[in-house]
Amino acid sequence: MKKQITILILLLVTTMSFSQKKKKDTIGTEVINVVKPYTPTVSDAFKIKKSPEIRDVELNIKRQIQYTIFSIPVASTFTPSKGKAKVLRVDPSAPVYDNFVTAGFGNFSSPQIEVFAHTNSTRYNDFGGFFNYHSSKGGIEDVLLDDDFLDTRLDMFYKQEESDFDWQLNGGVRFQKYNWYGLPEQIVFDPDIVDSLNETQKYTNIYLGGILDYKDSFFKGGTTELSRFTDDEGSTETHVLIQPKIEFPIASEYINANVRLEYLKGDFFMNYARTANIEYSFFTVGFNPNFEVLRDNLTINLGADILYSSGTAEGEESKIYAYPKVNASYVLIDEVLTAYAGIIGGLHQNTFNDFTNENPFVSPTLSIKRTDEQYNGFVGFKGKLASNIGYNFKATYKSENDKPFFKLNPSKTEGITVITKGYEAGNSFQIAYDNVETLSAFAEISIDFSKELKVGGTVEFNTYSKDTIAEAWNLPELKATVFANYNRDKWFAGANLFFEGERKDEFSLVVTNVLMDDEVLTLGNYVDLNLNGGYKFTDKLTAFAKVNNVFNSSYQKFANFKVQGLQVFGGITYKFDF
Repeated sequence: MKKQITILILLLVTTMSFSQKKKKDTIGTEVINVVKPYTPTVSDAFKIKKSPEIRDVELNIKRQIQYTIFSIPVASTFTPSKGKAKVLRVDPSAPVYDNFVTAGFGNFSSPQIEVFAHTNSTRYNDFGGFFNYHSSKGGIEDVLLDDDFLDTRLDMFYKQEESDFDWQLNGGVRFQKYNWYGLPEQIVFDPDIVDSLNETQKYTNIYLGGILDYKDSFFKGGTTELSRFTDDEGSTETHVLIQPKIEFPIASEYINANVRLEYLKGDFFMNYARTANIEYSFFTVGFNPNFEVLRDNLTINLGADILYSSGTAEGEESKIYAYPKVNASYVLIDEVLTAYAGIIGGLHQNTFNDFTNENPFVSPTLSIKRTDEQYNGFVGFKGKLASNIGYNFKATYKSENDKPFFKLNPSKTEGITVITKGYEAGNSFQIAYDNVETLSAFAEISIDFSKELKVGGTVEFNTYSKDTIAEAWNLPELKATVFANYNRDKWFAGANLFFEGERKDEFSLVVTNVLMDDEVLTLGNYVDLNLNGGYKFTDKLTAFAKVNNVFNSSYQKFANFKVQGLQVFGGITYKFDF
């Protein structure tokens, strides 16, 4: 018991000390999370592989602690959006190694290094870390400003297994560099104005967290994370999230409950009009009990999410929120047809950090609000059409208050007027909020042609009903993906095809606070093909190659921001044990 109290005190003290740092220092039911597409080059995923260990005295298998460190998708600003890759079949007889090093290089002067290593000093503790570095010198045609980028991060962890509980400490830092290089084509810029712009933006995120996992207690443990996010324009953001978990019996069943304690505080040096700074803070406490009922072929999850949230940002108010968390599934034909349906909701805390991960070209002048997902009702069917053909069809109707959209900021220069900020030339994005109802249809199919070959695809259609904004800025109505994976002997290969439909944005020109021009822009749909493959020389050494944007398309993922053309990348991965 003393050890338990010690660990809890350690985590709480760490949380309190971190949050008090100086103000100015510097993501059972089938739920499809539809997020705004981004443009990363996805690096090779990895997972921590550990064989179970047997205690010398006890006969039970050693409990595993879930690592919070994982390979991060490469944040390339210029490459096509990536979907969730399907996992290739793995030979269970192949040796498993705990550590790896990956190094590669591609055109556009794009090096990448990934390292994961950890070591067990005893049977009951572990220490390790993950390092990722990826950069590019850019080189997009007809771009007047610098378009290079850098993304690097370091994550560390230490875990300890006690007799009654396990605990883990995590920490890390991420540094990113991007450029607001997307000048609007509607403006002819004087070369002196272009030379005077400082288009570089830098992001730094430092975090510290912990995991506590009790083995036999109504208090199941929980997680905590503290982060400090800053940029090169004087913006700061502190985010604290604590999520304890409890479990208690009711009659012959158990009720699980998650508790949410969240605090967000941040500020921007000035708003886009340069009339004042922007400050925001939010505090949320919530309770989410859920109860599962299993009856033959029927599974029902009954729950609710009850929260109190207060905020100091403009237009935000303190209130109590209540959301349903109800879903059910019924097996109509075993392995062939399962019907499912549900209705859920939730209060989502938007952050500056999250927005930059979706779109690094936002301006440091954002309005930060909470998104109230009042309800999200869905119904669907999943199963197998044959032993090797799986499917999933789903329809969703969702209502959200203050749903965020990325929208171009107006340009403060017609190409001649001098501006002092590198994001004021129509080359950055603001956040536009609106109350939106979304009707979605989603379909997924996968086919195992053989043990070596698997293909599949998804298609998603959305319609948006808006209150005030003219368009669902930068959101397509139609998205689709097709994938194929092949793995035989020492060879492996894969292909991913992405389609994204038309999106809308708006160009506007405001000089000395006078609107001089505005125009709704249509970003054309695009098809993007990405290939990858490799050869396993040994169980430890693998060579791989990737070709992204095979069609060499110069499309725009966001308005004015063209992507890199044909990208060729190659490298090696070496696995090892200490």
